[in-house]
Amino acid sequence: MQNMLTLLSNALCRITGRTAGAQTVSELLIGLSEYVSLTSPAAPDLAQTQRLPPKPPPVVCARATAPPLASTPLATPAAHVTASRSFADFTPQVTLDIKKCDLHRLEEGPPVKAELTREQGLQYYRTMQTVRRMELKADQLYKQKIIRGFCHLYDGQEACAAGVEAAIKSTDHLITAYRAHAYTYTRGVSVKEILCELTGRRGGVSKGKGGSMHMYAPRFYGGNGIVGAQVPLGAGIALACQYLGNSQLCVTLYGDGAANQGQLFESFNMAALWKLPCIFVCENNQYGMGTSAERASASVDYYKRGDYIPGIRVDGMDVLCVREAVKFAADLCRDGKGPIVMELQTYRYHGHSMSDPGVSYRSREEIQEVRSKNDPIALLKEQMLSNNMASVEELKEMDIAIRKEVEEAAQFATADPEPSLDDMCNHVFKNDPPLEVRGTNPWSVFKSVS
Repeated sequence: MQNMLTLLSNALCRITGRTAGAQTVSELLIGLSEYVSLTSPAAPDLAQTQRLPPKPPPVVCARATAPPLASTPLATPAAHVTASRSFADFTPQVTLDIKKCDLHRLEEGPPVKAELTREQGLQYYRTMQTVRRMELKADQLYKQKIIRGFCHLYDGQEACAAGVEAAIKSTDHLITAYRAHAYTYTRGVSVKEILCELTGRRGGVSKGKGGSMHMYAPRFYGGNGIVGAQVPLGAGIALACQYLGNSQLCVTLYGDGAANQGQLFESFNMAALWKLPCIFVCENNQYGMGTSAERASASVDYYKRGDYIPGIRVDGMDVLCVREAVKFAADLCRDGKGPIVMELQTYRYHGHSMSDPGVSYRSREEIQEVRSKNDPIALLKEQMLSNNMASVEELKEMDIAIRKEVEEAAQFATADPEPSLDDMCNHVFKNDPPLEVRGTNPWSVFKSVS
């Protein structure tokens, strides 16, 4: 026993750098606590534990600014060391190469390098992952017949919504098509309010009366069920910004399937004549309703469709490419050089809507290849991990928290009551309703026939 104590004393002296002799083992252990975080649970049977391989120390992602503690194995089998990792271990900011944009009637375009901070990366990751989980939950609820009617999902295109919102101001305006869930979220509406609206419940952002396509928020004018109809509305919002002189702009989004609508070109003409601060954004996800873009359009260079309006074609699967391109376009608009046409090349994983299986005009192998090689969330995750801007454990914890948030929102959305018949005509007009509009008066009486 004395020999064991002597060996332990010498080992502790080597670790702490102190001189053996007068100091006891207890004193050396106290000195050792300056170097490591030491916990000593009740010791198990010594003969049994010596036959087992030592367990690795648990990894703890500490939210502290202190330097990491030393991780030194001890001779005592009953003791273990807890290692921690602080924010100081991560790279706070990096400059990344991004894909060069194709230009139309522009001498210079967005930069080919983008700065990314750790905070921005985590924010973009959370936004895109939340949208992805929310859309997958909507798919599940629709197949359970809890969500009814039209429903157009956005999974695969998350970098577009996250990048656009990162590049504009909260005071700017945005209007989009019927694939609107992601922009509703990025404009400040909670997952719970979105899912409640999808399921037609009172807690929805439109009181359960709008459904998938008609969600609204301050300076967000929702989706539009008429193909391309939001484009002239967006030009009108930009005209209001110009008239008020508030240095604001409007981002007007439409799909490649709407790019052949005549009202787009009428809007382009007016916007160009009046130099409106409008960014016309075509989210080209390669397919319209049941067909590919090549079969529906004689020219798929959508960024050139403005003709006399400058255009940019952007990699819509990279959130940093989208952010830098929209920043560039926003600066032009604020300088009075708008409008501008932008094409975001992206991809949708689901069909055009929930009634479209999405594999009759494209193969499952094509979808899987995009998922495995060009997924926007996986791309950002790889950029952050390879540049030491986050840890795998940290992102995994975020994923778990997002799943929990979406699941709780879905449970609430299935339990929340539907709006009553007495409430059907409320919240239609902001002010007193005009008497001439039939069926929208608050004193209208409805009767359920179901």
